[in-house]
Parts: sequence; structure tokens; C-alpha cells
Amino acid sequence: MDFQSPKINQLLDSWLDEDLGRGDLSSVSLEKNGSAYWIAKQAGVFCGGTLVQRIFQRLDQCVQIHLLQNDGENFQPGQKLLELQGPTASLASGERTALNLAMRLSGIATATADLVKELEGTKIHLADTRKTTPGLRVLEKYAFRCGGGVNHRLGLDDAAMLKENHIAWAGSITQAIHKIKAKAPWTTKIIVEVETPEQAEEATSAGADGILFDEIAPNVLVDLVPKIRALASKRSSHEGTSQIVLEASGVDPMKIKAFAKTGINLISTSAPMTRSQWSDFSMRFEPD
Repeated sequence: MDFQSPKINQLLDSWLDEDLGRGDLSSVSLEKNGSAYWIAKQAGVFCGGTLVQRIFQRLDQCVQIHLLQNDGENFQPGQKLLELQGPTASLASGERTALNLAMRLSGIATATADLVKELEGTKIHLADTRKTTPGLRVLEKYAFRCGGGVNHRLGLDDAAMLKENHIAWAGSITQAIHKIKAKAPWTTKIIVEVETPEQAEEATSAGADGILFDEIAPNVLVDLVPKIRALASKRSSHEGTSQIVLEASGVDPMKIKAFAKTGINLISTSAPMTRSQWSDFSMRFEPD
């Protein structure tokens, strides 16, 4: 991820501006340099260290940060995460913005890692969704990767995904796929969200590159997945298309292991973004 991009700089500046407003009225009481450190109050997976560095650099280039934990690494309660040195006014002014971001992203990374662990020993990857906080998508998806997951579409322009409304308004799965193939760039991948075996077969025959099984039980997928792969393989031999990617969504995180033997490639979930709790960090000042 490019943390130096203009888009990231704009985000960081807007967050600092939100908290600082016309200026930190408390910081005028601070006129010296000092040192501080971050400490974890619980176990988890760290995420956001480089962004913390960027936040303080945008605020004051005199602030120096030494990361003791890299993004994607586990931490334990009481563990130091990073050390800071610089003007105490700047350390205090940037504290809340930096902590908020790192705690949010570390919470996502931790929740993702917990689910990925449930899939150890299988060939199934955990993928995210577009259910993200507006303005934070690129960072929340980065946190998901730090937890061991893989990214799904970043936006609507990454791939065409046909859902229930698209299918209803287009007339059918087949008609929708044919319209996309006729009008979209040839590089476009088409994913179809299906709710029944019949829809899965239609989408595969019509040329879908991926099938997303929405809330279809594992005991159904065990029989359905081989049928879809066989149908896709037959289509591939005739058309020269690539193999199909099979994905499950609407999965209860507590029952994720039940999908291990279904033969799917991916499980997509919004749970790390929508249900995770923030990690708990605090910044403590070193005595003179």
C-alpha cells in the first residue's frame, strides 16, 4: 500500500483538522521536548504503524517514531508497540487521531486473524466485502490483509458483480451477463451472486467467472460445487475461458469451519469490519 499517496495525505490532513480545528488550546502549556510510548492493553494483531508515523509527520516533522511492532504482527497485553520523541505539544496534539486510527485498524486485523485461523489446513481464503466505513475503505481493507485475509473488490469498477436486483431488473442472469460482455471491456470479470443451485448452473453456463453462493448451506454445497466445477470445465474446454472461482457469503462466523470440505475457494465476510471491537492502546509519557 502506498502510504505516501496524495489520497492518503488528504485523509490524514482531514482527520487532523477535524480534531485540531483552529489549534490545540491545551498544547500552549507545553514548550519542551519529551518522550512517550504506546502500550497494548490486550492481545491482538497490530495495524497502522506506518500511518501513525505519517500522521505525526504531517503534524510536525520534528517528531520521531520508532516502531517496535510491524503491521501484521501479534502483540500481547503490556507490550510496547512504538516509541515517540519530539515536541511535547505535537505529541499531545496528534495522540488521539493516531490512536483512534491504529486501534480501529488493529481491531479489524485481529478479528480477521481469528477467522483465518479457523480456516487453517484448508485451501479456503477469507475475503472482505464493500461493507466498509465511508472514507476508510482502503485502510480497512489493508487491515484485513494484515490479519491474513485477501481483498475482494475495492469498488464497483474492479469487477462486475450481479446481485438479486441486477438480475431482476436485467430480466435474467443470462441476459445480464450477455449485456456486460457486450458493453464492458474484455478484461472485465463477472461474478454472480446466486441463491439456488439452478441460478448457479445458469450463471456458469452463461459465462460467469465467479459464483458467489449466498446463504447456501454447506451440506448443499458439498454436492453442488463439483457439479458447477464440471460445468465450468466443460465450458472452458469449448471457449478457452479460465477456471471458475467459487465463493460463499452470508456465513455465520461461528460456523465457518463447516465450509472447509465444500470445495469452495473463498469465504467473503464483512464481520471484521462491522462486528470487530477496537483494540485498546494507550500513550504514556516517559518521565524526564
